[in-house]
Amino acid sequence: MNVLLGVSGGIAAYKAADLVSQCRRKGWNVRVVMTRGATEFVRPLTFEALSDHPVMTDALATGHAPDGASAIEHIAWAKWAHVAMVAPLTASTLAKLATGIADDALTTVWLALPAHVPSLLAPAMNTAMWEQPVVQRNLRWLDELGRHVLVPPVSKRLACGDVGVGGLAEVADLVAALEAHAP
Repeated sequence: MNVLLGVSGGIAAYKAADLVSQCRRKGWNVRVVMTRGATEFVRPLTFEALSDHPVMTDALATGHAPDGASAIEHIAWAKWAHVAMVAPLTASTLAKLATGIADDALTTVWLALPAHVPSLLAPAMNTAMWEQPVVQRNLRWLDELGRHVLVPPVSKRLACGDVGVGGLAEVADLVAALEAHAP
């Protein structure tokens, strides 16, 4: 199975490394696309080493298409995927996906995903951010499209010290969600 993992820039980005490892243990191919913010938390080299594939951080980069030939990489990466997941999904990336903004590698690839490719979204953010009406509206908009599956955040002690909803789902639950939505 080909898993496309989008990593956006929150503290939970480090958990995406474990997610890649768990997917690889299952024998799945994994490619990672990162926002610039995500690269501030985890270096692309980490994901390259774990996935055995180059990481996309620039929507205009070339030379890393899965088919080895395509000049339009974001399209080639989107077509390569059997299932796609953004984990962690920040409020910013959520807003971009909800409104069709494709201004970085992750959102550009996601906008190009074929309709048959399941798209799973695993939010992670502070409880106050999670509860913001605009964040909840963006989630509703995406839900109304019927295009994305939410892997809900969990209640726990967050990086800021607060306790509440907003933590990234456990890696085992993310893997289970990928399995459940695999073609």
